[in-house]
Amino acid sequence: MDWSQCPDAERIPGKVSGAWLVVGARIPADAVIDNAEDGYTAEQIVAEIYPSLPLDRRRRILTFARERAYAPRVA
Repeated sequence: MDWSQCPDAERIPGKVSGAWLVVGARIPADAVIDNAEDGYTAEQIVAEIYPSLPLDRRRRILTFARERAYAPRVA
């Protein structure tokens, strides 16, 4: 996934091995997508996995991925 056009993702050399991260966090953007693919809702991801991640930012990350045909396979 090319996160370079996503305003909610950033890459900082030397931080988390240069992975694309959620802005202002050490949370890999791809991890948010992986959790959604595993069946977690936005609310569960925020409450149970990444409590420091704002819900609106999590939703925008998922929307960005969906728009690029990288949508999680959620039943």
